[in-house]
Amino acid sequence: MSEVKISAEPRTEFGKGGARRTRRAGKVPAVLYGHGEKPKHIALPAREFAAAIRKGGANQLFAIEVSDGTQVLALPKAIQRDPIRDSFEHVDLLLVRRGEKVTVEVPVQLTGEAARDTLIVHDHDTLSVTADATKVPDHLEASIEGLEAGSQVTAADVELPSGVELAADAEQTVASVTAAPTAEQLEATLPEVETPATEAEEAEGAEAAEGAEAPAAEGEESTEAKTEA
Repeated sequence: MSEVKISAEPRTEFGKGGARRTRRAGKVPAVLYGHGEKPKHIALPAREFAAAIRKGGANQLFAIEVSDGTQVLALPKAIQRDPIRDSFEHVDLLLVRRGEKVTVEVPVQLTGEAARDTLIVHDHDTLSVTADATKVPDHLEASIEGLEAGSQVTAADVELPSGVELAADAEQTVASVTAAPTAEQLEATLPEVETPATEAEEAEGAEAAEGAEAPAAEGEESTEAKTEA
């Protein structure tokens, strides 16, 4: 993955209020840390950062040039998003060096098609690997081509690029293949739905109820007549 050059400014305002003002100015609050150095608070241009993440993913390598003269390489370690505004709230960036090994979570994409009448369960959509900080893959691939129901794809089955080592348990299940349910099985799981009464049926019910009340009314009249007599 190629690095993306991005400018940054030192950030002197902290807390929720300072972060809000930074975001209103079109920037993302961020912090640089690692290698035993004191954390450095910076602000990144929101549009440039978002474009880089959309293209390179969450493990995009950044070459950051801070306006105070600082130049560093960093990988996103934690990204906080606002799901409603679809914007970035805050970013933690880990300082790295060329040739340094880092352990990161990389997305796993399934390729191919399993056998007919099967369903695929993607148990883990990321995998922990160790790689050169400047050569972290944007994704990994695992084939499910022709797999029958009952098959599994483990971490050991995932294709790893040269120089990338598996950090997760080799037996970790990445995907499972199960038999697709039949139409009868699907129907059995559906809740029973009562058919609503039609207007004609409701009218008939109302007439029947009125008919049942009529004798009682006549009986009351007969009682009144006997009393008068």
